[in-house]
Amino acid sequence: MTARRLLPEDAPMVPAPLPFEQDIHELESTLARLEAAPETAGAADAVRKMRRELTALKRERYAHLSAWETVLVSRHPDRPQTMDYVSLMCDEFVELHGDRAIGDDRAIRAGFARLGDHKVMLIGHQKGKTTAERTQCYFGCAHPEGYRKALAKMRLAAKYRVPVVCLIDTPGAFPGLGAEERGQAQLIATSILEMSRLPTPVVCVVIGEGGSGGALGIGVGDRVAMLQHAYYSVISPEGCAGILWKVATETTKPKAADALRLTAADLQRLKVVDHVIAEPVGGAHRNPRDAGTTLKAYLTKQLRDLHATATRDLLAGRYAKFRAMGFMG
Repeated sequence: MTARRLLPEDAPMVPAPLPFEQDIHELESTLARLEAAPETAGAADAVRKMRRELTALKRERYAHLSAWETVLVSRHPDRPQTMDYVSLMCDEFVELHGDRAIGDDRAIRAGFARLGDHKVMLIGHQKGKTTAERTQCYFGCAHPEGYRKALAKMRLAAKYRVPVVCLIDTPGAFPGLGAEERGQAQLIATSILEMSRLPTPVVCVVIGEGGSGGALGIGVGDRVAMLQHAYYSVISPEGCAGILWKVATETTKPKAADALRLTAADLQRLKVVDHVIAEPVGGAHRNPRDAGTTLKAYLTKQLRDLHATATRDLLAGRYAKFRAMGFMG
């Protein structure tokens, strides 16, 4: 089956501005108007000059994002999600549904995929793009049946020695009463345990938000990486601010984000993640195709490196990797 859901060609050229990039948005809008206007004398030179200015501005601004600004970028509504990357990276994708117990949680997608020369089991969070899809996907917050589905597909992959690729993008697991009654915490704990001893290569990448146990539920692997402007944290900045200062405001949320050390650079320095994957200038939401190409290159390289590793060494390395986290000696 051919991979579906190609990105629309009529996607907006100028993404919605974030609070810290109003000047970038104005330049992009002006450039879009110049490019759409009939060509006049000197117009081509003006366009080229403005493109250079815009690229330099985006490069400088995005090289010095604060932790809270990084969180805002990771949540951008145009940022590519799991099914976008499926369309961008995979030659084939066959989605597998259901957990054989409750139902098919649309917040987690899973299926066999062909990634270059590699056959993989691809599992990832899906937030949705339209209002209807976001409601169906619970904004990327999976229920217990989502983690049960993911775990079943991982075991199927291990049976045939097919590598597992996990794309993480969730604010956290669904916090509702029904999810708790159906064993949310137990399912996440079981998933973490089973992933730690899954006898096949596992590569995990945080592509957007990596929130709490909802992210860690599919986040145990031989390689754990983050896109440059993603975040990965035990709690959201809003949740942290609510606990520490009893209120989440425009003052306390940035303070919480700084304290949490949730950016890719922080987590690589702390050895929580192995690699940081560069994004296009201005973030993945400005150039999803380049982001998909870069992510595909990273995944194929890691899968190639892990392919020849014996299962015993794979499991020993995975265990040692997670045991070493947090050791500052």
